[in-house]
This record gives sequence, structure tokens and C-alpha cells, in this order.
Amino acid sequence: MITLYTAEVVVTMNPAHDVVADGAVAVDGTSIVMVDSADLVQARYPDADVVDLTGHILMPGLVNGHHHSGVLRGTAEHLPVWEWLRLHIDPMHRVLRPDEAEAAAWLCYAEGLLSGTTTVVDMWRHLDGAARAADALGNRLVTVNYVGAHPDYDYFDTLDDNEHMLRTWSGGADGRITPWVGLEHLFYADDAGRRRALDLANEYQTGVYLHCSESEIELKQFDAEFGTRPMFALERLGFFDVPRTMIAHAVWLDEQEIRLIADRGVGVSHNPVSNMKLASGMAPVAEMLSAGVNVGLGTDGEKENNNLDMFEEMKVASLLGKLRAMDAAAMDSWQVLQMATMGGARALGMQDRIGSLEAGKQADFIAVRTGTPRTTPLIADGKYANVHHNLVHAVRGSDVAMTVVAGSVVVRDGALVTADLPEIVDRAAGVVPGLFERRSAWLAEAGEPEGLFS
Repeated sequence: MITLYTAEVVVTMNPAHDVVADGAVAVDGTSIVMVDSADLVQARYPDADVVDLTGHILMPGLVNGHHHSGVLRGTAEHLPVWEWLRLHIDPMHRVLRPDEAEAAAWLCYAEGLLSGTTTVVDMWRHLDGAARAADALGNRLVTVNYVGAHPDYDYFDTLDDNEHMLRTWSGGADGRITPWVGLEHLFYADDAGRRRALDLANEYQTGVYLHCSESEIELKQFDAEFGTRPMFALERLGFFDVPRTMIAHAVWLDEQEIRLIADRGVGVSHNPVSNMKLASGMAPVAEMLSAGVNVGLGTDGEKENNNLDMFEEMKVASLLGKLRAMDAAAMDSWQVLQMATMGGARALGMQDRIGSLEAGKQADFIAVRTGTPRTTPLIADGKYANVHHNLVHAVRGSDVAMTVVAGSVVVRDGALVTADLPEIVDRAAGVVPGLFERRSAWLAEAGEPEGLFS
């Protein structure tokens, strides 16, 4: 059965960035079969069911290219990244239980769906629970195990855990779950761990994902250990020879590194709110885009953001790019929308399936309310066309009324339809006291832990 979703405006994010006033998207099962004016689509499919979304913008679902599930929101504040890891995050990982990790995943995926994120890359722990959450809630998920493959970091997930996800969940949830190989950071793995991570990616023909060049202090560590800058060290070690590589942050890249990762097809997740909150720096996003790097956009985790609203991330990305360049024309709205949709899809190698509204692609899209003060005026075309500007600079995640993933409605009228939201919230809140108590006990016994750069 064909279903037509008609809307005031359809923002396709196709290569021409076509915007269709009084448009429609036709869906057959999990796939889009036509995008055009409502008159033409209805003429082609006269017997289709029609979902009338008058007063809404239809656009591709957002791709959150970097995220960590968790329940530490608002409790790990006002520290630079390596101190923050040492005092808050790594001690949490030492005591985290599978049930707590799963509760966090349910919470965060629900938040993402409600605010328009249809695909999330989650570097997290005990990922069977995360996969179960995505299977039930309906989001598309790239799992990235938070791996420490080094004797000093044996309290994270292991590469055995990662291989379990690759064996068990590849193509799970009717193709919505895609496991990758993860390393928390290059320095969280020894030589044997690095080699095995690359071997797994090649064996399972999947990607490798890691943090890198997030803070300036890393440059000295790479120079001391490898005698070169981070991207050249990764290349030397073979990290760009696997089917796909994606790096979170990439704040401290120089011109040569940007050219290198553009040539090698490395994807990047730009995480501006996190980079600002942890005072990590301003990534050279305009330079990466100009060089042809596939740059997506990510929220990072709930603890370093402190929300998962990709619309807010778009606005901050635009404003930070303007400030960095001291140029009000920098990081225009189309560039930012591209990062949040097709840019993320390309970075993940999923551009043939998601990221735009085109025939043959998966039916992943969202409906954003219009007729609100912050979307008025809304002008679809002509000299003063402003739909793209409103989406980047005015809309908030709370304006999302409907979220559709692989043709299934998972949010309707701004409410989650695949699970009971109060139950998810209560469950997540319920695991926090025990988690915090065990972390406090560990810190009291161990004393203040040393960090990588202590």
C-alpha cells in the first residue's frame, strides 16, 4: 500500500537542494517512491492513503554522527576534556552495569526521535541493550563499542565485545542496525589492540570509529609517540586502509591533515556544542568542507552537551563557523543542513540509503511544525526564500511533530508511539543513585585517578 505524506513544504536535500511548495512524499513499505508536488504525486498514486501534513515542513531525518548514551546530564560540569574524563567519565565506566547502559540508550534514543534524529552513531557500552532499544523504538543505529584495548583501560568494552556485536547485530532490526569497530581513542589501545581493531573492520567489511584531535594537548602526545601529527599517525598505522574510517571532533587539524583525510575518504563528525562546552577549540569545518571531506554533525553525549537536539546543533555550528571566520557569510544554512543530513550519511557510507528525500531511498523523514512564531514568515521560494534559514536558526527539536524511520511512524503529534516515554524516563532516573554510589565508592578507594596526560 502506497502512503502519501503531503506538506506545506518539502525540503529534499537532493543534490540540487530542491524545495517543493505544496509537496508530497510517496512511500511504499520502507522506501520512498516519489517526491514532487502534491498534485503530481496524487495523480500518480490516486488510490494511495494520504497523510495530510498541512502546516508542516517535510525534510530528511537528521543524522547524529557522534553520540554517547548516558545518564550523567548536568553532573559533570566545568572541566576541560581530559580532566573531565579522568574525574567523571572513566570512573563511571569502571562501575557501569549492562542494565544501566541499556536504560541510558532507551532514554537517549527516545530524546533523539522526538527531536528529529532518525539515525544515531552511538559509542557506548554493553551494546546488546542499545541494539534492543533501537529495535523497539525504531531508530536507525550505528553501534560503536567504547573499546579500551590496553591493559590500563581494561574497564571499557573489549574487542571481543565488539566482535560479538558484529556477529550478532549486523543488519539487525530489518537492516536498521549497523555495528562498527570502535576505539575510545588511539591511546586507549596498544599495538596488538590497534591491529585487531583494523583486522575486525576488514574481516566484517565495516568501519572504524574513534575520537581524535579533540584537544590541543593530544598533538604533543602524538608527536612524542609517533613523531608526527595525528592524521599522519593514523595513516601510518593503517587506519585509513579499512573499508571506512570516521573521526569524532577533528578540531586540531592543519592544512596537510585536511588534505590527507579528504584524499583518503575519512569521515568527520563536527560537534560544536561539545567542543565549546569542554573548551576544546573551534574545528576547521569550512576548510574541511572546501577540501571535500565528508563532514557530519553530532551532539556528542548528554553529559557534554547537555541535550540531543540536532536543530540546536545546527544553529551553533552556523554561528560558531561565522565567529571563527569573522565572516557573517560563513557556514551558510544550506551547508549546515547538508552536514546534518547528507553529510552525515556520506561520512557513514550510507548516502545511497539515507540523508535526502529521493526515490529509492529509505523513508526516513520528519515533519516540522510551521505556523509558529519562530517559523513566521515562512517563504518557500523566490528572492526571500527562508525555509532553510528557519530550519537552521529558528526551529527547535520540540517543533518536530512526526518522525518516520524506514516507513514506520515512530513519533506522531510530538509523542513517542513505539514505547511509553514516562516509563523510559523513570527507568533511567532509577539507575542513577546506584551508579553514582558505586562510582563514589570506587573513587574513595582508589583516590584521584591519573589521566592519560597527567
